[in-house]
Amino acid sequence: MAQVLIVDDEMGIRELLSEILADEGHSVWLAENAAAARRLRAERRPDLVLLDIWMPDTDGISLLKEWSAGGLLTMPVVMMSGHGTIDSAVEATRIGATDFLEKPIALQKLLLTVKKALKHETLLVKKPLTLDAFAHSPLLKDLKRRLEQAAAKTSVLLLKSASGAIAEICARTLQTPLTPWLDLSTASSALTQEMLQKASGGILFIADLAHLGKLQQMSLAFALERLERLNLQLVAASSRPLAALVESGWDAALVGRLGEVWVALPQISGHADDVPEIASLLLAHLAERGEVPLRHFSSGAQNALRLHRWHGEWAELLGTVRNLALSALDEEISADDVTRILQTEVAENGVAQALPASFFDQPLREAREAFEKMYFEYHLTGERGSMTRLAEKTGLERTHLYRKLKQLGLNIGRRGDERD
Repeated sequence: MAQVLIVDDEMGIRELLSEILADEGHSVWLAENAAAARRLRAERRPDLVLLDIWMPDTDGISLLKEWSAGGLLTMPVVMMSGHGTIDSAVEATRIGATDFLEKPIALQKLLLTVKKALKHETLLVKKPLTLDAFAHSPLLKDLKRRLEQAAAKTSVLLLKSASGAIAEICARTLQTPLTPWLDLSTASSALTQEMLQKASGGILFIADLAHLGKLQQMSLAFALERLERLNLQLVAASSRPLAALVESGWDAALVGRLGEVWVALPQISGHADDVPEIASLLLAHLAERGEVPLRHFSSGAQNALRLHRWHGEWAELLGTVRNLALSALDEEISADDVTRILQTEVAENGVAQALPASFFDQPLREAREAFEKMYFEYHLTGERGSMTRLAEKTGLERTHLYRKLKQLGLNIGRRGDERD
């Protein structure tokens, strides 16, 4: 039978629905609010969710929108309400809800709706991950606005310093729902007029220009001449400077056309507080696609990710999340798992890569402050937030240590796994 998640802030309703569905042979999980629902949805991946609209922390419609934007609406959701209106039912259906139950819920109506919704599960199409999912990240909310603003004025948009999965997330953000998606990176034959016409109104995507062969470059030039006529949006990413493409044999005029309008991916460094949420959503996305086992981060693991200096930027973060999911022995990824993966990368890449060339271009005072921040972040990660061990490691008295961390902008108060 099915696994059903019931989300309702009223204990009596949760228990009543649970008893009825358990008697029918279903496995039932209960959540009293949106926070518990998020956790259980990530850990259990239910076959069906019964979701109350009116809840104290986050209402059901908002949670439904969150799951839909994050590509997490991979199961049927039936909304419930004792104060339901036609408008709320219509809005929920528009977002992606399968059905609507009005309280008090009759036994036969409940069983019939559950049976119908579970049949609907096989028809669901998994939505791709977009920047809409990162609603709590100022860094990515700003990137989304910049992408939409630029794409509104041009049919050719270049993503600088990007490639692979993060480039696809950006491009998917610009894709209108249910419109075509054509990935030139995977094309093994030359593009034809017919192929472009079938993609009309959609996105022509290139994960990394640096990886295109001569045939694909010719296809790209062919497509560029027909974008506006076919209402196609080209979103191309490049991990290399455009000048390097020309040096490797690309046509200079073609490269010049691609580089007319561009948006650069923001750097993760300097936005440490955004990292845990970004990593958690990427992890959930990989699990939904079946690329990694079902995993979730402990609070200690999130702190370790927050403290790390991502000199490899997006590629390093994406690779770390994937490797953590594949190598962790337990369903919960621990701080030790994160430390093991990140220390391995440091050992392989060497210390020199930890200091970018721009570091040495700073005045001495700024360089010294930057080094001190790196130094303390490194040891905070190694000591897993323990101020006692950090004081011993650095040779500083605790009062001086707290003052120094505050001066460097290291917000130790937000690290949940300090164990002194």
